[in-house]
Amino acid sequence: MQINMLYSKIHRASVTDANLNYVGSISIDKDLIKEAKLFINQEVQILNINNGERFSTYVIEGKKGEICLNGAAARKVAIGDVVIILAYASMSLEEAKIHQPTIIHVNEKNQII
Repeated sequence: MQINMLYSKIHRASVTDANLNYVGSISIDKDLIKEAKLFINQEVQILNINNGERFSTYVIEGKKGEICLNGAAARKVAIGDVVIILAYASMSLEEAKIHQPTIIHVNEKNQII
């Protein structure tokens, strides 16, 4: 049996841009991608603390400090909103018992704290 577990989390990132005219995704600072152990094109769930929206998209590399929702997802956020970015992984029950997710906390400038 497989179970879906939290794999990675970027906690309380600030939305720096929302680009409706892009073909989908979330642009994330490449250093945050690396530290959170995320992959380009990986599916992530976005939780908007400001308005309660929860939606999925995929990761692309962004500029330093950037958290930008692109395409249709841009309608789910406003610049300055605080979001949680989650990724899950499917694993066996044995793996799940010992798994420790990667949790990254950031400040209002999306710098790791």
